[in-house]
Amino acid sequence: MTEGNFVDYVKMYVSSGNGGKGSSHLHREKFIEKGGPDGGDGGRGGHVILRGNENLWTLLHLKFKKHIRAGHGEHGGSSRSFGADGADEYVEVPLGTVVRDTETNEIIFEITKHGEEKIIAEGGKGGLGNWHFRTATNQTPRYAQPGIPHEEKHITLELKVLADVGLVGFPNAGKSTLLSVVTSAKPKIADYEFTTLKPNLGIVKYRDFQTFVMADIPGIIEGAAEGRGLGHYFLRHIERNSILLFLIPADAPDIKKQYDILLDELRRYNPEMLDKDRIIAISKCDMLDEELKAELKELLDNELPIPYLFISSVAQQGITQLKDTLWKMLND
Repeated sequence: MTEGNFVDYVKMYVSSGNGGKGSSHLHREKFIEKGGPDGGDGGRGGHVILRGNENLWTLLHLKFKKHIRAGHGEHGGSSRSFGADGADEYVEVPLGTVVRDTETNEIIFEITKHGEEKIIAEGGKGGLGNWHFRTATNQTPRYAQPGIPHEEKHITLELKVLADVGLVGFPNAGKSTLLSVVTSAKPKIADYEFTTLKPNLGIVKYRDFQTFVMADIPGIIEGAAEGRGLGHYFLRHIERNSILLFLIPADAPDIKKQYDILLDELRRYNPEMLDKDRIIAISKCDMLDEELKAELKELLDNELPIPYLFISSVAQQGITQLKDTLWKMLND
């Protein structure tokens, strides 16, 4: 998936259908001049329904479809004929979509399962025909109920990527390079910061045709939780990942300090992120000889509070071990 095709934020206007009017018709036919009421009910207005689709990874298909309107219910007719219901309007969304009220910013609901359906705008109920209002003292009621009007809302759709493993690191740490090596994804790779401006997803092929999903999240900078850099636009994607893979380059001035800064940004954004499984990958280790690697390992054994391993995406070092470790963590 290319960067320009990844859309994770869309504002929309949705409107359900009006309920149809009930009929106030009185029965008339040959030899029956004064028949009783036979007005049918109006049809229900159409709903606007959001439906989860596991085959979608982005909100791109809704980028230019900002107005969604369901069909109106038809009016009731004579001979107790009911009006047809208005056509429901279905909106397919990827799993992990959060629906907010645009005006209040409150979360209305989330879609997390394939085929899950939620009504965002309920169609108006059809009005009752005059047949329902006949009584012993009023045998020819000449009134019927109008249909209930439609419901309209301004909503915001936010996608929080559903991935098994989320790559977390500073800009230019090698996250996109790792994703391109372990998956078939083709993220933009360059030797400057903020090359990645949108999350990239890739499917990691493991042994015996098993797979898991890895997400490359745009680089974190200090102060991201307060909105610096790309701020919340990428931090929310990490919320749905099962495992956080911290990627820190071997030439970093202080590996432990970088890890602490990254972890603190996640904590300030959402303390629940600290409950996720975490592992550190020391990238670009092909720059280290065996002696330097041994010295660094001795230092990190005392400093780092979580498991770590050395990898090099370019030299394909430690990649199989990384996959094995991630697979074991996912299945434990």
